[in-house]
Amino acid sequence: MGGLEAVLLDGQPMPVPGATVPVLERGLHYGDALFETMACVDGRPRLLERHLRRLIGGCERLGLDAGDVAVLARELRELSRGTSRAVIKLLLTRGTALARGYALTGLERPRRIALRYAWPVEDAGKEEGVRVRLATVRLGENPALAGIKHCNRLEQVLARREWADPGIAEALMFSTSGALVSGTMSNVFLVRGSKLLTPLIDRCGVAGVMRGLVLELAAAAGIANEEVRLDAADLGDADELFLTNALTGIRPVQELGERRRVRGPVTLRLQRELAAHLASEAKRANTSD
Repeated sequence: MGGLEAVLLDGQPMPVPGATVPVLERGLHYGDALFETMACVDGRPRLLERHLRRLIGGCERLGLDAGDVAVLARELRELSRGTSRAVIKLLLTRGTALARGYALTGLERPRRIALRYAWPVEDAGKEEGVRVRLATVRLGENPALAGIKHCNRLEQVLARREWADPGIAEALMFSTSGALVSGTMSNVFLVRGSKLLTPLIDRCGVAGVMRGLVLELAAAAGIANEEVRLDAADLGDADELFLTNALTGIRPVQELGERRRVRGPVTLRLQRELAAHLASEAKRANTSD
């Protein structure tokens, strides 16, 4: 991943480096915040409406004021303008703690932080398959936080510390009850026969923007799909296995443990459907300029 290029704090440009937030920021003290990570291609944040929709849903769950979403969208578009490839990370926090402790005063003012990073072109071969391992760290089950992209990511941090091999792209994570949930930074899909399956995100995990889009594309293409409870045995029985992420799209799992796989027909079809969808979205954006 490339370096930090630009920062907006509550819509105002900040120096890089040198941007700061108050020491009483609740996002720092408690992880009392949400975030979105967006791909920017040809000067536009990709799938922006979907990212904002998830952000608003997370705000509703946490009782966090999303503010003027139109203003936020305008700032993100401006931050991405003029870039050929970039990554934008948006954080929306509850703001400065006005008193010590978890309780709210009702006077907190939400803070939005947008950061733009360079996004170097990655190895195109990863579209054909990546190596994956299983994580030892388990995800705690908490339906109150399931699905939203909150800033409490210590489980993922611990899981990512489990390997240093640069040839391994991701680790699959299970919940404390043994359910397959996701990767550390991706959602997981498997194909059994001709049916597409993905873990339910009702107890823990993040409902990824790309995950939702792939489910929609599969339904439109006539590919049977279902969100269902899965476990380790289902991985062994899968005919195809792939990961989704807002930046990387669809990546087939080429190797998991000692088992090697090839990119299957359902995965390949969905990669083509996704590429066509993103190209169509970019064309519509160009037309509207």
